[in-house]
Amino acid sequence: MCGIGQASITVGQQVPNFELETYDPEKKDFSKISLDDIKAKRQWLILFFYPADFTFVCPTELDDLAKVYDDLKSMGCEVVSISTDTKFSHLAWHREELLLKDVRYPMGADPTGKLSRLFGVYDENTGLALRGTFIINPEGKLVASEINFYNVGRNAEELLRKMKANIYLSTHPDEACPAKWTTGQKTLKPSAKIVGKVYEALK
Repeated sequence: MCGIGQASITVGQQVPNFELETYDPEKKDFSKISLDDIKAKRQWLILFFYPADFTFVCPTELDDLAKVYDDLKSMGCEVVSISTDTKFSHLAWHREELLLKDVRYPMGADPTGKLSRLFGVYDENTGLALRGTFIINPEGKLVASEINFYNVGRNAEELLRKMKANIYLSTHPDEACPAKWTTGQKTLKPSAKIVGKVYEALK
């Protein structure tokens, strides 16, 4: 029996262009989004896969993500939540589920599972996507990925922290961000001088 597929794209690789039909809560209408369009705007892109509309952990995650959406937008990021549901299901779920009242980012539809397979989150046994978060930089390169099983929800504050670190490092390529790094904290400059001396380098 087939299970979870292997990703066709891994961290550090260029992501091929893709297009998704979406439900746009701000316009209360259907739309489309493509990676080429995002790259043309020089934006970062966060793909936020989740299993299904009208489920249980999923609306709590989308609500949590909505709380940091303005911060992410101000940093030059677009966010797209994605499941294997249709855009019509997204519309109905957004209309009915009160936890989604603040969701304003596009809700992408991947009913064939094509994009879910590309990122290795598609479950052949269920036809659903696992909880996958992927960050794509303005050049179209995948720079971060995280995959959780169905029963573990994610933390949008940690996603925001990782996004800030990736943006900082995009303009400081000779530096590295240590654990729990936040804006303004000391970074590391990898070199022979700090091998075995990271404690001192952070002081």
